[in-house]
Parts: sequence; C-alpha cells; structure tokens
Amino acid sequence: MKTVRLTMAQALVRFLENQYIEVDGVQNRFVRGVFIIPGHGNVVGFGQALTQEAKHLEIWHGQNEQGMAQAAVAFAKQMKRKQICVATSSVGPGAANMVTACGTATANNIPLLVLPGDVYACRQPDPVLQQVEQTHNLSISTNDAFKAVCRYWDRVVRPEQLMSAMLSAFRVLTDPANTGAVCVAMPQDVEGEAYDYPETFFRKRVWRLERRPATEAALSEAAEAIKKAKRPMLICGGGVRYSEAHAEFRAFAEATGIPFAETQAGKSAIEWTHPLNLGGVGVTGCSAANDIAKKADLVIGVGTRYTDFTTASKWLFKDSCKFVNINVSDFQALKMEAIPVVADAKAALPCLLSKLDGYKAPYTNEVTAAREKWAKELERLDSMVFEDKKSWKPIINDANADSAKRFAKDLNAGLCQTTVLGAINAMMDDDDVAIGAAGSLPGDMQRMWRPRAQDTYNMEYGYSTMGYEIAGALGVKLAIGDKREVYAFCGDGSFNMLHGELVTAVMERKKINICLFDNASYGCINNLQVGHGNKTLCTELRQRNKDGLFGDFLNIDYAKVAEGYGCKSYSIRTMEELVAAFEDAKKVKNQPVLFDIKVLPKTMTDGYGSWWRVGDTEVSERKENIEAYKDHLAHEKDARKY
Repeated sequence: MKTVRLTMAQALVRFLENQYIEVDGVQNRFVRGVFIIPGHGNVVGFGQALTQEAKHLEIWHGQNEQGMAQAAVAFAKQMKRKQICVATSSVGPGAANMVTACGTATANNIPLLVLPGDVYACRQPDPVLQQVEQTHNLSISTNDAFKAVCRYWDRVVRPEQLMSAMLSAFRVLTDPANTGAVCVAMPQDVEGEAYDYPETFFRKRVWRLERRPATEAALSEAAEAIKKAKRPMLICGGGVRYSEAHAEFRAFAEATGIPFAETQAGKSAIEWTHPLNLGGVGVTGCSAANDIAKKADLVIGVGTRYTDFTTASKWLFKDSCKFVNINVSDFQALKMEAIPVVADAKAALPCLLSKLDGYKAPYTNEVTAAREKWAKELERLDSMVFEDKKSWKPIINDANADSAKRFAKDLNAGLCQTTVLGAINAMMDDDDVAIGAAGSLPGDMQRMWRPRAQDTYNMEYGYSTMGYEIAGALGVKLAIGDKREVYAFCGDGSFNMLHGELVTAVMERKKINICLFDNASYGCINNLQVGHGNKTLCTELRQRNKDGLFGDFLNIDYAKVAEGYGCKSYSIRTMEELVAAFEDAKKVKNQPVLFDIKVLPKTMTDGYGSWWRVGDTEVSERKENIEAYKDHLAHEKDARKY
C-alpha cells in the first residue's frame, strides 16, 4: 500500500479537496471553500495546511465565527444541500460562537461542517489558553457543547483517527434524511502531528445522493386515503426544493386539483400566481391557506417537519383530519399520526399519482374564493398609510398605536412596514433572491412575499436565528454569483446582534443588499409580550428616563454605520426616497448596499385565524395575564395531541 506522510491537518485539507457528490448522474465538487478566523488552536496547524494543500478550495476571511458559519448554512441551503462550505475557528470562545450556527443547520436539516480547534490531546500544557477546566472530567472542552446541536460529533485525538472520522462526517453531510451540522474537533497538537496516510484516502470519492423509492404498500395505503378525501390539501415543504421535485409537485397538484400551502422552507418552489397556491400556512400563514386548512379532511405533507408554526401548535387541523406524509426521513414521515411514505419526493409523487385512478378533489369555487379574499387583503397591506386608520390596523389594539406615534415623532418617520415590503418585492427582478430569518419580517414575508421564479426565497425559520440575515446574504451571493442580486431583510435587532460579515462582503467585493427595517424595537416579541398581558419590558430601544427604558426612541443612523465599513448606504423615511434609492442601488457594482429604512412599530401583518402556543401565566396580579391564560386553555383544548 502506497502511503504519503502528512500532518493530520494537511491530510484533512487534501481529503476535502477530493470529495464529490453525484445527483441524478451529475457530479460536482461537494466542498466549495473554507471560512476561517485564524486563532489560537487553528492558525498554525490547519492554517499551514490550507496554505499548502488548498488547490480548488476557496478561502474566505470571516469576521465573527457565528456569522461565517451562518453564511455557510445559507450557502448550502441555496445550493439545495448539494454543495457546502466549511467553517473553522480557534479554541474556546471562537468555537463556542459557532454553536448557534450548528443549531441553525441541524434544525433546518442543512449540511454544515465545522472544524474547531481544541485543547491539547497530550494535556501537557494544561490548562491551555481559553481552556474550560471541568474538574470531574478533564476530557471535556468547549467543543463538547456542539454535541447537542450536531448530527455527528467527533474529536481527532490521534492523526490516524482522521480517516474514520471524515468518512462518518461525510456520510451524514450527504444523507438527505439525516443531515445537519457536523463537528470534527481538532486538538491543536494533533493538527501538526504526522502519519503515513494511505494514498487511497485521498482518491476522488463520489458520494451519491440516492433517491429512495416508496414501497408499493405505502403508496397503496396513501392512495386509498386520498381517494376518500372530500377536502384535501397539500403542504409544500423544504423537501420539495431540496429534492428538486418542483415539476413533480406541480404536476401532482394540477392533475388532482388539490390546492397547496407553503412552509417557510417550501416557499418559492412554485410561483405565487399559480391558481392552486394558497400561500403560507399556520402561525405566519395567510387567510387563504388557513381557511382551507381548518376544513381539510386530509393533508398531504411533502417534505415538511410540521413545526408548530406550520400547524399553529397542532390547533389548525381538526382531530378528524388525516395525514399522508411523503418524506425521506422516517422520523418526519410519522408525524401527525400520518400514513408514512418514506421516500424521496421527486421519485414518490409520480408513483403516487399513478395510483389515484384519475382522482379529482371535489372543490368547486372554494380555492378561488380564498385566493381572491387574500388578494384584497394584500392590496390593503401594500397601501397601508399611517394617517389613514381605514387602511392601517394596529396589530394588537388601538392603545398600542401610542408606540407608533412616539416613534414617528422621535425619528421623523411615517412608513408602514407592509407597504415598504410590498414595494421592494415589486421592484426586485424575478430571479433576485430574498433572505430573512427572525423578527416580524418572516411572518410578513411568508404571507406577503410573491416569488415569481423558483428558489428565490431563502428563509431560515427552523431556528429563527437573529443574525443569520446579513451573513446568510453573503452565503447566498457566493451560491448564485454576481449576475443575480440578493436582498437580506432584517430588523434593527438582528443587525445590532450580528452584522460583521458586511466587512467580509466589502473585502470580497460582493454586492449584497441589506434592507434594514428599523422600528427601534424587537417588534414581534413586543407584540407577543403585550398581547399576552405583560407590560413592555426590554423590547423597545429607548433611552432611560425616571420611569425606566421609556424615554425617546433611539435614532440610530445605520446608514452611517454601513458607510463606515465601505458600503453604499441610503437613509430612507419616505416612499419617494425608497424608490429613488432602490433604482440608484441597481447601478452599484461589487459593493455591499444598505437601505436604512425607518418603519413604524405595529404596522406589520396580523394572525389570520391562527394560534401559537406559548407559556402563558396561570397566576398573576394582572387581569390581562389571566385573560390570556384563559384563551390559552380554550385553544389548547382543541389542539391535536400528537
């Protein structure tokens, strides 16, 4: 057996260089590049290896470990899990920063490989800089924190262990049913230790993404259930997009006449104008999807995890409603007490359709009526004006209009959030990509966003990670290239929490467009807080006065912040300024853009007949809390139990 003597880190990079994925007979490199913040734990060993061994891998300089790993998540999501990026960090705090991104990846079933540096395997310098000492177990380091948020975890304490570790890592990264974050911790002394590796370890290795077929028994049982349905509906989940089953899903819906709703991950699989498209469903859903869902007697979920936002905490669908789930994961396929069809969506949908014997859903005009009703509401949301109470309905009650009035005075602003969102949607080109993650914007976007082309909506809502938006925009830009635009939609809360990858975008000359909706608050959490009977507490960005944090709203000039980094920026307080800025920004090349848009609090969308279960207070001095708890009990009584 021929061998080559390399350090563990050099062997790792050489291995990454030679990993390929094959989908439907087409092969591509599986690892695009590496995000790195060099530090104590990865700068000497792994850093040297990248310099020596990286031939095809691109290398990007991250600014925050969480941010660069979130960029890698968004990249893999936009690439439909068929190509990934790696993120590597130092020991200790650098590694800990990536834990959140791993949670994002695993919650959303997105492949992410993180390579954190680790403390010395030999233990001779103990305690090394940044080491957390656990007196009951000296083998524990910061990297053990990754275990809770990763699908696979390993620590390479001898250089020869790398071979089995990486094969297991890529087994998970390329498994559509069980993918997510993978952590392979690298003790810094082992990174530099050499071993005679078999040359076969570095051969071109092709990981085939096999399309799992459905069994005949599962298809027959599902078909019989569908043929009995009087009011069926489909749910288009992220699995439709990752499987590239867009055409098969469309054909199934059109052949059967079954309307479909979208999850956040499934949105943009089919254009919004399709006559069977009901839009977003659940807590952040629209009236069209939720009205049909409440009366459904059968739901066919395709590639969905049925989060509480999709099911409205299992309250949206009646107990008598049955479920058929097509999912490559047997764990997901069994949810909602469903008939499981454990299979790839692209492979299963045509087979299931062939067993329906020409079945047509017996709808008359219900779907058209639901869509028309929602279209009228969209018109209202697109044209909301603060001064016109007929068009503007505060999200909770009129009393909360006080926050909007105070904000308008303090920031000299009067734009409504839904109006701005609708305008930007209309001004974007068809193949531009929208990305978001947290706050009130995901709800507004699942309801209001109107994709005109496939896979142009990249919403991270499995983990609802504040800070994903800007880093994710960089990841999407790396995925789609410079000929298309990406627009990140984030609130001021997310921007303040994590926006360092703007600097990376400046360094890389990547144009990402940041639509910053500044309402000087954590708007959706303030709505949740006040709507369940609590007083406002630390959810608005105000100066402290004698009563607490209830003074003037902070008037932060985010445009100047971005300009200081080297971005092109615009300060926007009127619709005329928005339109002018947007048109001017289209001329910008190779430079990030930030739109600092001041939007009034409480001018987002409403709930549209949904319910979200939260931990309401059973005992309180406030009658508002008690009323909220009574409402909680009433809804809980009608919710499905499993």
